[in-house]
Amino acid sequence: MRAVYYEKFTALPTIENVPDPSPSPTGVVVRVEATGLCRSDWHGWMGHDPDIKLPHVPGHELAGTIHAVGRDVKTLKLGDRVTVPFVSGCGHCPQCAAGQQQICDNQVQPGFTCWGSFAEYVALEFADLNVVKLPDAMSFDTAAALGCRFVTSFSAVIDKGRCQPGEWVAVHGCGGVGLSAIMIASAMGAQVIAVDLTDEKLALAKALGATATVNASGGVKVANAIRDLTGGGAHLSIDALGHSVTAMNSVRSLRKRGRHVQVGLMLAEHARAPLPMDRIIAFELEIKGSHGMQAHRYPEMLRMTAQGILQPEKLVAKTIPLDAAPAALAAMDRFEGTGITIIRP
Repeated sequence: MRAVYYEKFTALPTIENVPDPSPSPTGVVVRVEATGLCRSDWHGWMGHDPDIKLPHVPGHELAGTIHAVGRDVKTLKLGDRVTVPFVSGCGHCPQCAAGQQQICDNQVQPGFTCWGSFAEYVALEFADLNVVKLPDAMSFDTAAALGCRFVTSFSAVIDKGRCQPGEWVAVHGCGGVGLSAIMIASAMGAQVIAVDLTDEKLALAKALGATATVNASGGVKVANAIRDLTGGGAHLSIDALGHSVTAMNSVRSLRKRGRHVQVGLMLAEHARAPLPMDRIIAFELEIKGSHGMQAHRYPEMLRMTAQGILQPEKLVAKTIPLDAAPAALAAMDRFEGTGITIIRP
């Protein structure tokens, strides 16, 4: 099969012919019809993820059809249209027993712990527990856009953030994660403030449901601006970028007893970001992380999508062929463009 492939971190990937994968007894092989280009893939290529062993094929936001089925798989068959959370649970550890597969002790992550979906085919493990069947009416591009960004935002806004109608929600960063969170929080009836550095991204945020925007360029004091807009601070604030500055702004923009959810990855020099612990204690703030979403939570999200409450297809900005993926991956540090890019292998 053809795949995006690299043997050295930060060296431009190439398109290579590599062996087709085979399913494990409890796994499946999926023919990839669409896969999202995500900043997490860029972090992996930069060498920020210790799980990646070289050589490597990246990619973790995928949708396609089942091409081969392991002998012990019970619920899936050839030709099924499917997607998968970017974290696959083992089904045996205490976290999986509690229904928290997204933090499985023995998790498998396509594109990180094993070869991923920037390829014609990808192998998925523990398929009965993790693989999600898609509605017939949902396109592969839309399903890939759910990927890690939309599902992680869904879990962050609804499960961890406990978003309620009428609350003020601040979203810091209007990339794929942030735009997803804005759409979801708006659908829940919240008043959403979008924060970014460019008017182009903020305009898209408004189109997706943001009530107000803050352009953080030019020395703007983001936390003060949000407290002014909300009359005291956000009830829920989400750092969708993953940066020391945006994490600090998110926490400082909260009202008393507010909730901060960290969605953007905090890696490399941002892994030990400072936070205002004096304010966290005095204001009784909640600080939570969001690391994906379990397969058993997908039906609610798919129901809301089928009813038009959520419209993840609006996040797809462009599609590119596999041959264009290496250059697009390398360019992700420049934060160019808006929305989500989909690769069609």
